Amino acid sequence: QVQLVESGGGSVQAGGSLKLSCAASGPTYSSYSMGWFRQAPEKEREGVAAIDSLGRTSCADSVKGRFIISKDNAKNTLYLEMNSLKPEDSAMYYCAAEPRFRVGTTLLRQDYTYWGQGTQVTASS
Repeated sequence: QVQLVESGGGSVQAGGSLKLSCAASGPTYSSYSMGWFRQAPEKEREGVAAIDSLGRTSCADSVKGRFIISKDNAKNTLYLEMNSLKPEDSAMYYCAAEPRFRVGTTLLRQDYTYWGQGTQVTASS
């Protein structure tokens, strides 16, 4: 079993920054594929950024140049640094993990098995 706990959400003004964290349990965390997703009210959950076991990253076009995904294997923690936040970034943000070996990153919801409970991010204009 893998447990994921997000933290770091909050309310900021547009243009501000937040850094989300996701603490993960599991014996082989360093080998997991990890991702951040978000879901706004009445919208589908969408992939934001992903990182594979080799540290390769990808992100959605809507956040390129503003969001950075990273992980600290020693701390079993995934991060999402969010800069230049826009009102349209407001959503519940979820951490996701996939323990099975995978080559490359993925922003597809169905490619992840484990999910956190989410943390709310609100950017107001």
